[in-house]
Amino acid sequence: MYKKTSRIQPSLEDFLLPFGGKLSANNRWVKEAKLIPWDLVEDLYAESFKNEREDGRPPIPARIAYGAIYIKEREKLTDERCVEHIAENAYMQYFLGLKEFRPEPLFDASMMTHFRKRFSPEAMQKINEELYRRTHQPKADGDNDPGDGGSSNKGSLIIDATVAPADIRYPTDLELLNECREQTEAIIESLWGTSLRHGHKTGYSRKKARKQYLKVAKQRKPRKKLIRQTIGKQLIYVEKNLARITTLLDENPTHKLSPKKEQRLETIEQLVKQQRHMFDQRSHVCEDRIVSLRQPHVRPIVRGKASAAVEFGQKLELVIVDGFTFLEKQSFDNFNEGVTLIDAVERYRERFGAYPEAIMADKLYRNRDNLRYCKEHGIRLSGPRLGRPKAADSQAEREQAYQDSCQRNIVEGRIGVSKRRYGLSRIMAYLPDTALTEAAMQIFIMNVAHLIRRILRLFLPRQFRGAFASLFLFFLIFSVIQ
Repeated sequence: MYKKTSRIQPSLEDFLLPFGGKLSANNRWVKEAKLIPWDLVEDLYAESFKNEREDGRPPIPARIAYGAIYIKEREKLTDERCVEHIAENAYMQYFLGLKEFRPEPLFDASMMTHFRKRFSPEAMQKINEELYRRTHQPKADGDNDPGDGGSSNKGSLIIDATVAPADIRYPTDLELLNECREQTEAIIESLWGTSLRHGHKTGYSRKKARKQYLKVAKQRKPRKKLIRQTIGKQLIYVEKNLARITTLLDENPTHKLSPKKEQRLETIEQLVKQQRHMFDQRSHVCEDRIVSLRQPHVRPIVRGKASAAVEFGQKLELVIVDGFTFLEKQSFDNFNEGVTLIDAVERYRERFGAYPEAIMADKLYRNRDNLRYCKEHGIRLSGPRLGRPKAADSQAEREQAYQDSCQRNIVEGRIGVSKRRYGLSRIMAYLPDTALTEAAMQIFIMNVAHLIRRILRLFLPRQFRGAFASLFLFFLIFSVIQ
């Protein structure tokens, strides 16, 4: 059972350094530590231990677990490098809630995976919403009541969807089947030593199968007929290996595969069924298509972008309100953004107590159901009307459409920043739950950086932002939080 630790932020003066001195209040880790709702982090972390056994080693504190994930994504580090950076940096250790510098590693790098499992995507969403609540001015009495009927519309909602690609190579049918063949051959090797069989381990020549694959893989533009022939041969090889593995397991029931190999074998069997169906039907489409043996949950998502027509990863729907980014939906399965608008508006009403005045979205959201819903609640949905354009459109309507289009660019810029600066362009975690948590953490980090810049703009004139920003920013953030 997890025991909650002290929620009091240690002071800079009390933090002990090995060579004397004290920490600077202008450091970025000190400033960001003031923004994060550590008390909510502690509560959510404790809830994840409700069904755990009480014996054994006590868990690592919540602040260290969550802070380590934050540092890893903030600095775009691997798990091993994150542990090393924390052991070398006193400011990072202050960020994690320590009271003195510790040169030894605080935990093993393998614990980072467990930390990500403790903070689900739902928990990350609660932390993100709590950050917004604590850093924005409270509304007047009665404005936050979602049951007041939504008598007045307030604010605007900007919505769009994107894809956070997973860390996999671009998949092709031939490469996937070759990988399946190699891994099934390795499983046969592990089972062969405990069996009474002799002779050839596979029903084909491994060298010949490898040469057939390389003959196509090394060509710049192989012909479609040659690709199909090679895929058919590799498919037969893998099916023979699966039959041989089943026979070896039946002959020696005492020998079992490791859980990891069993899971991989199930993935290979499902992938071979999909490939056989597409090969026989002469198609390249199937339901829940597997594109990676290591990450079988990743799905191809057709986007039609100039850089890549198809992306492989998780699809995210982002909502921006008052410059703050909310992660509305995450899924490895492709979904139509047009059918999610109503749910996003209802969550907006739950957060802020009123429907938005306007919604800035692309044409995909302008279907008949959404237009009817927005009209009933007095919401202006940006974009041109359905049907053929009319010459009678007023100048005011065209200007309003242009302004809405310019305002919607905010979400496009936020998506670009999240991918270029905060690592959303490649999710390194390969478990489905931890990958969702990693993407949600990157959105949270982007919001923290946005709030720091926003406080600086609100309280400091432009001519003083560069010279005195580091001097006053810490005190301003602390006053806003209080």
